[in-house]
Amino acid sequence: MTRRLLGMTLGLATLAGGLTACGGDGSSAPSSSGGAVHVVASTNVWGDVAKTVGGDAVQVTSFINDPSQDPHEYEASVRNQLAIKNAGIVIENGGGYDDFMTKMVSSVGDSNTVLNAVEISGKKAAAGEDLNEHVWYDFPTVLKVAGALKDKLAALDPAHANTFATNLARFTDQVKTLEAQTSSVKAAHAGEPVAITEPVPGYMLEACGLVNKTPEAFSAAIEDGNDVSVGVLNDTLKLFTAHQVKALVYNEQTTGPITQKVLDTAKNSKVPVVPVTETMPDGSTYVTWMKSQLDALSSALGQA
Repeated sequence: MTRRLLGMTLGLATLAGGLTACGGDGSSAPSSSGGAVHVVASTNVWGDVAKTVGGDAVQVTSFINDPSQDPHEYEASVRNQLAIKNAGIVIENGGGYDDFMTKMVSSVGDSNTVLNAVEISGKKAAAGEDLNEHVWYDFPTVLKVAGALKDKLAALDPAHANTFATNLARFTDQVKTLEAQTSSVKAAHAGEPVAITEPVPGYMLEACGLVNKTPEAFSAAIEDGNDVSVGVLNDTLKLFTAHQVKALVYNEQTTGPITQKVLDTAKNSKVPVVPVTETMPDGSTYVTWMKSQLDALSSALGQA
């Protein structure tokens, strides 16, 4: 299936030609020598993980950091390309989510600097199915990426290796509290049915033991930006009107007429709605963001 990818609308020849003109741009931070290690991440989710592990020894640039922006409509720029050129570490999500990063790295970067979250996760699509690439909603994967990042930072900046290890240990403890919170939700609500608009929170819902009742054709069409058939839409809306699910977990960062109709139907049917996003809201960290979403999910299920 063709997914809606984070867009790269500028040709690589144009980008390469623009690098000289942008030589004085602030994105051209040192890769490792002469100061902090420059880490470039496709989204502020992985950027926050990098800052948490690296602390003051890293300078982080996150390309997608606007919580009101649809990540699938992102347009890469010459400045992005320059940042990658000068990066010590590049963190991409992978799995088809941010292919523009792979294209830019292959154009001007060094593949040895890249950490690919999906590859690090080890996750594979089941036979006949697509991989859910939203692996930042999977806490074990986030810890694997953080560990790989710690190792790469220590190799680039051995003087701060102990600091990176300490920061990773602290972050691990925080993520373990999220896993404990997930286990609490599972203990109280395992097997309960929910609906989604897109697979964004899929790993979290699975860890909570919840059952996604959304027709696969619906969530796939929404994620890929395709039309939804009348029959599939009606089947989806019936989940709420017939009270077949306990909550709607709704990606509020990617909206349109169809998802708005689903949202309105859920609200009118008094089915609790849990908004989730693909990137972090302003003022959040990865841990506080995930905790708030787990809190909202637990609260919604408790109302049902």
